[in-house]
Amino acid sequence: MTDDDRQGDTAGSKRKDVRRNQQTLLEAAAAAFVASGVEAPVRDIASRAGVGVGTVYRHFPTRSDLVIAVYRHQVDACAEAGPVLLAAGPTPHVALERWADLFVDFLVTKHGLAAAMQADNTGFEALHAYFLDRLLPVCAELLDAAAAAGELRSGLTAYQLMRGIGNLCIGAENDPDYDARRLVALLVAGLR
Repeated sequence: MTDDDRQGDTAGSKRKDVRRNQQTLLEAAAAAFVASGVEAPVRDIASRAGVGVGTVYRHFPTRSDLVIAVYRHQVDACAEAGPVLLAAGPTPHVALERWADLFVDFLVTKHGLAAAMQADNTGFEALHAYFLDRLLPVCAELLDAAAAAGELRSGLTAYQLMRGIGNLCIGAENDPDYDARRLVALLVAGLR
């Protein structure tokens, strides 16, 4: 092994460490935002991640950078879950139900993030476009698979379903007596 090979290996493992640290920070920030809102102290996020405050700022120089990264990370997780659920589920409709549950979790915990971002209209519009670009195709794939299997009626678009789910989630984070998940389950069951 040459010195260049060793340096390449070292650089590769450093990149993996950086990605792993960033992933840990995003998960810790998401948990802190759910518990305390987007104004959660950076020291709390750092503590949850098991890193120093400087590490948080090294990865995310501003709170806005962190909020955007958490939001995108959560959108990506929801998008990546769709095909996995479709491949693993006993039926496409069950996969759609399970994905709708994940989408509800995302929406209920992310309304505060979206509200915080609306102050920066350009940033919010970019995030909303990212949200739609990543999640609409996943929802459409699940709907199409369930319709092709004869498990639900066709004609409903992914946008319509996601908008309906979103509307059922409004206010759920502030009302412990309101069960958005149950109402969304009824909505999805009614698609049969």
